Formats: sequence, structure tokens, C-alpha cells
Amino acid sequence: MAYYLVKARAKTDTLNGLKKRIDSGEICKMRPFGTALDESLRGARLDRSGFATWEENDYCNPPLAMERAAVLDHHFSDIEVEPVERGVGWKRIAHLPSLWKEVLP
Repeated sequence: MAYYLVKARAKTDTLNGLKKRIDSGEICKMRPFGTALDESLRGARLDRSGFATWEENDYCNPPLAMERAAVLDHHFSDIEVEPVERGVGWKRIAHLPSLWKEVLP
């Protein structure tokens, strides 16, 4: 399994819908990636340049292919991934504010 630090520009007009999908359990139920994506998006942070960022584990090549097709490309653009060791991505962004507290009312 590989781990990535994901950085993406949120499509602010769809974030309320994404939050509802997360809160309803819809994302978590997606197979085979739902649980990991749900946990990652719940912990997403907002960096100084306005990009959402989170750590994600994934098996796909290219990285996040299934997640992008099912969820991410609808709610984010300019998606970049950087390979990291497990937990290193979360440590790098721990000081940043929550995406959800910053962009949703």
C-alpha cells in the first residue's frame, strides 16, 4: 500500500454536497476505497494558498484513479499527489486549519 499527500483546489460550489455525502455515510460505503477516502476527507486541511490537503492511502496506478472517478474530480481540481511514508503527510499538515471549518458556514 502506498501513501500520498494530496493537494487539490476545492470547487467551493460543491463542498456542501461533498460534506453531506461524507456525513451521510455514502463515501464510507464505497468499495474498495470508501473507508480510507472518508477518513482522509474528514481530516482534510486548508493550506495558505487555498488548497485542500490530506493524506490518503491507495493501491491504484495511477494514484487515486478510482477515487477521482467516483468523487474527487467532481469536488476538486488541480489534484496533485506526493508519495509519503504513512503518517508523515498528516504531520506536515497538522498545524493547518480544518477544510470544513474554514470553507463551510
